[in-house]
Amino acid sequence: MSDITASSKAPGLPEEWREPLIWLAILCTITALFLPLAFLAGDDGIAKPLRSPSGLCVMLIAGAIASVRFQSWLGDLLLFLSSHLTAGILLFMVPAYSGAAGWGFWLLLISSWLLAWQLVSRLSAHRLEGRLQTLLDLAIPIIFGLWLLLLWEMVVVGAGVPFVLLPPPSQIGARIAESLPLLWADFQQTFLLGVLPGYVIGCSAGFVVAVLVDKVPFLQRGLLPVGNMASALPIIGVAPIMVMWFGFGPGSKIAVVVIMIFFPMLVNTVAGFAAAGNMEKDLMRTYAASYWQTLLKLRLPNAMPFIFNALKINSTLALIGAIVAEFFGSPTVGMGFRISTEFGRLNTDLVWATIAVAALAGSTFYGLIALIERRITFWHPSARG
Repeated sequence: MSDITASSKAPGLPEEWREPLIWLAILCTITALFLPLAFLAGDDGIAKPLRSPSGLCVMLIAGAIASVRFQSWLGDLLLFLSSHLTAGILLFMVPAYSGAAGWGFWLLLISSWLLAWQLVSRLSAHRLEGRLQTLLDLAIPIIFGLWLLLLWEMVVVGAGVPFVLLPPPSQIGARIAESLPLLWADFQQTFLLGVLPGYVIGCSAGFVVAVLVDKVPFLQRGLLPVGNMASALPIIGVAPIMVMWFGFGPGSKIAVVVIMIFFPMLVNTVAGFAAAGNMEKDLMRTYAASYWQTLLKLRLPNAMPFIFNALKINSTLALIGAIVAEFFGSPTVGMGFRISTEFGRLNTDLVWATIAVAALAGSTFYGLIALIERRITFWHPSARG
């Protein structure tokens, strides 16, 4: 039977906090009824207060009370409708109130955010079966991420923050759409020519050296401290040196990436090789297994979670290293070059667009490695959870 009722303990939000936060949302909504939504300039040039819409307040209060009354999927649906409809209407209205939003606007935004927080907490407590649970697991971070973008948009536009300091997500999205060819060329230069080759070389070198360190005790005592010292080198100091050595092309970026990701791969792989239990090792000895047979059939499979941890960490470190290296020398293309150049021109929206593309590329790369990990280490207790 599928358990479609919420657990009494939602991850991330203690049960005793839920109802007080609901009543806090109701209090904010009631207070917003008596405060102006915005201050709009009239024909005489004098700013006049605009009252908060009573319909929005009633919808928020009804959704909040119903969520307390119905501790089930019906309550979740009412929470979703009341919080998201209110947020959608406020988002539609906020351009007209740019820089003139009043306390009523902010209190309604806080109320809808509190209800959305309750929704995410309640959804996290549900336990379904099969694909339904997978869809639910995807829906929760999507809702959370969309609310971060929505709050960003509301705060920046409603408070009238200058776009040169912090552009809203809508402007960043429009700039991405306008600059797709440019951003694609930067992505190819940084990710395909710098990150991927450096990632493959650095991770492969770290794995091979880890095998040598495991095989030769002298290297474990002498090489690991040296590798630790190399990993502590500041990337800001190493990057210009690599540009001087390898030029402005992809070679210098690959070198910086290799330096950044070599040591995490080495340390995690060595720790993974040591994770095999003594009983399993004794069993391999009773079968007269050689070092390489023990490594391939016992120690390497046990080390897979450690190796994939290093691969996931390095997926983000490699991108950071390549972008930082491009700050110190690059052809007239690349994410790091674009960020440094456009920031100097005060094209903040293009800077944020490049950052968004880099974040999306890094997250996708990380997710791909995590998916491969689940396919390969499905048998491991850490994967079975």
